[in-house]
Amino acid sequence: VQLQASGGGLVQAGGSLRLSCTGSGRGFSSDAIGWFRQTPGKEREFVGGVTYTGQTTYYADSVKGRFTISRDNSKNTAWLQMNDLRPEDTAVYYCGRTRFPGATNAGDFNSWGQGTQVTVSS
Repeated sequence: VQLQASGGGLVQAGGSLRLSCTGSGRGFSSDAIGWFRQTPGKEREFVGGVTYTGQTTYYADSVKGRFTISRDNSKNTAWLQMNDLRPEDTAVYYCGRTRFPGATNAGDFNSWGQGTQVTVSS
């Protein structure tokens, strides 16, 4: 399964965006999905994740209460709803899949596709 993130854009601080992570091929529903973000010169940073059933989500402290992850396995899609965006949320956002529920290390994820740029202006 190859994943592709989309839905990024330019938004003012305090605004919202909804990113999509779409999987091609079979097996999307069998793995947990994680969202990460990366800025130039820095390592990929964990944002949040959702288990394969969609029943459990977990988040980095920096986004807790502002971001929400969901998924619909019938559509091979997961979403990252981002509210109350801040300039420090500016990054390229990626989604990946993992066999390890609760994983937060980028090394435990694979099937990264092209990311989507999110820019938050102050």
